[in-house]
Amino acid sequence: MKNIVYIDDDFITLGQLLKHVNVISSGGMAKWYLSEYAVLIDNEKENRRGKKIYPGSMVEIPDEGTFFVQKNEEKADNGPIS
Repeated sequence: MKNIVYIDDDFITLGQLLKHVNVISSGGMAKWYLSEYAVLIDNEKENRRGKKIYPGSMVEIPDEGTFFVQKNEEKADNGPIS
């Protein structure tokens, strides 16, 4: 299953992403989860919960799917309000 994760900041950590997509229920579970399951970021195994994931990256989580990280682009405004 392919999913898109939209982020507002420049990056999201792997632990935050796992919580965001409801793989874990709390940030404290990230270390345990990553020690038990092989998570791939751009086809490379990753086990650091603090690993920064930038827009354009692909994260594969076993039994959960493939997630594509994208920047949440808000509609450009038409300039300042007078």
